[in-house]
Amino acid sequence: MTRSGTGIAQKGGPEQESVFKTSTAVRYALDLVFTILVFVATMIGLVVLAVLLIDIARDGVPRLSWEFLTGFPSISPERSGVYPALLGSLWLLVITAIVSVPLGVGAALYLQEYAPDTWLTRLIEVNVSNLAGVPSIIYGLLGLGIFVNLLGPITGGQSIVSGALTLALLILPVVIIATREALRAIPDSVREGGFALGATRWEVIRGHLLPMALPGALTGTILALSRAIGETAPLIVVGAATYITFVPEGPLSAYSALPIAIYDFVSRPQEAFQIAAAAGIVVLMVVLLLTNSVAIWLRNKYQRRG
Repeated sequence: MTRSGTGIAQKGGPEQESVFKTSTAVRYALDLVFTILVFVATMIGLVVLAVLLIDIARDGVPRLSWEFLTGFPSISPERSGVYPALLGSLWLLVITAIVSVPLGVGAALYLQEYAPDTWLTRLIEVNVSNLAGVPSIIYGLLGLGIFVNLLGPITGGQSIVSGALTLALLILPVVIIATREALRAIPDSVREGGFALGATRWEVIRGHLLPMALPGALTGTILALSRAIGETAPLIVVGAATYITFVPEGPLSAYSALPIAIYDFVSRPQEAFQIAAAAGIVVLMVVLLLTNSVAIWLRNKYQRRG
């Protein structure tokens, strides 16, 4: 029986080896094709982005000046500036981050570490994922109904607070999903080791899970805030002004924002306003890069510590 089995194995050996080699060659060829396709897709995206950035920079950078940054909107394109819109965007960015990050991280911690696996929890998870894909105009209508009309005496109606809370609702699902994925990627052995040493659940979260999950959570927060700072539709719905000649004095003040100012410039027929719009886009990108740089620095700091 042993010799017979050996003979059969030896007889079928070369055929199996040939099939294996053919399969390996095909798989390596498919892998090479896929690598080339992914590389081409990446380069197409980068080339298109580079062309857009170069075109905008070529039109907008010559228009940049201290007067443009500190000037107020005007009917004259040569005298128009973005100072009120720039301050309004900074106000919105700060308040949105203050509201959305603690709420998003806290909700993710509860859903991942505390909530039992019930139908209600699964329903909440599905709805959070669905909310991440809802169009921004829907959040604008929600903010108009709740923060502007219903809570107007508290939020000041068409104020910075109303706009920031609307943007916080917009990016909250993204922050929750990113933080949950970061927590889910941590091995269960970390939790079990903490419990074995007598630590409570909160002590394990505070001392181990949260520091390890912060890099991933901050990555999601960076993407979410980048989306928020460039949104126009929800801000128009909740009452952001397209033309103001004063700076916001506080969270309850009327305001404008850089995307609104750019929209106003683009809607004007004069070519000089189109150049001003390109300059406003450059300013918006610089603000975005600076704020993202701070978030990336924090992410890398906690990543090295973890």
